[in-house]
Amino acid sequence: MGPSVWSIIVILLIVVLLFGTKKLRNVGGDLGSALKGFKKALSDDDADSDKKDTDKDADFGSVEDKRASEETVKPSETKTKTTTKE
Repeated sequence: MGPSVWSIIVILLIVVLLFGTKKLRNVGGDLGSALKGFKKALSDDDADSDKKDTDKDADFGSVEDKRASEETVKPSETKTKTTTKE
C-alpha cells in the first residue's frame, strides 16, 4: 500500500521547515517557467516543420505564366546598373 495521508503531511512539514516557503515558491516558479518555455519550444518546432513542409512543394506553373507575370512589371520597378568608364 501507499503512504497514508498523515505521513505525507509530516513529510511536507519537514520539507517546509528545512527549505522555507520562499525557496519552495522560487522552485515552483522556476519549474513553471521551464515548463512554459518547453511547451513554447515544442509548438515553435511544430510550426517550423509545418512551414518547411509547405516550402518544399514544387511550383508547377507553366513557363508562359511566368513570362506573362514578368512582362507586367513596370520598367520603373526594375533596377539597372549603369557603369561609367573614365
